[in-house]
Amino acid sequence: MVRLKSRYLLCEINVTDRNGLLLLNDRAIAEAVKEAVARIHGDYGAAMCSIRFSVKYLNTQTGMALLRFPKMSYKLLWSALPFITSIETRWQKIPCFLNCLHVGGTIRTCQKFLVRYNTRQLHRMLPNCKNEEEKKQIRKAILSCSMVQGEDEPDDDDGDEDEA
Repeated sequence: MVRLKSRYLLCEINVTDRNGLLLLNDRAIAEAVKEAVARIHGDYGAAMCSIRFSVKYLNTQTGMALLRFPKMSYKLLWSALPFITSIETRWQKIPCFLNCLHVGGTIRTCQKFLVRYNTRQLHRMLPNCKNEEEKKQIRKAILSCSMVQGEDEPDDDDGDEDEA
């Protein structure tokens, strides 16, 4: 039996109006990505994007999305992300852009990266606090950014072999 390798792209959805994030859903993001890949890479890109592509995780509060796609086509998808300027959902166009933060071989590696990323962001916010109450809330948030220690699974980010 052949193992089909996937890649996971952790993206940050940046919008001008934070209320626009609440309107997003995984289907709208998937359609916007597929449309961008088809526009940039034509029929070949659209066909490659339609195979095993999905939005595995979407947090509308933070604007984080996790996209899964085959290892052999992740560069096509990745190169089309800068061309997404808006996402159409619920009969509204939400102007936005997707910022790729991390490409991982497993969901777990993306989760670990997201914890480190959020901790760094909170540390950057700490010097900008105006009073002690804000500093206390930020410190509490930093301390809550921890994962349960368990068995680490091997990362297959570095593998160069394509799926069969």
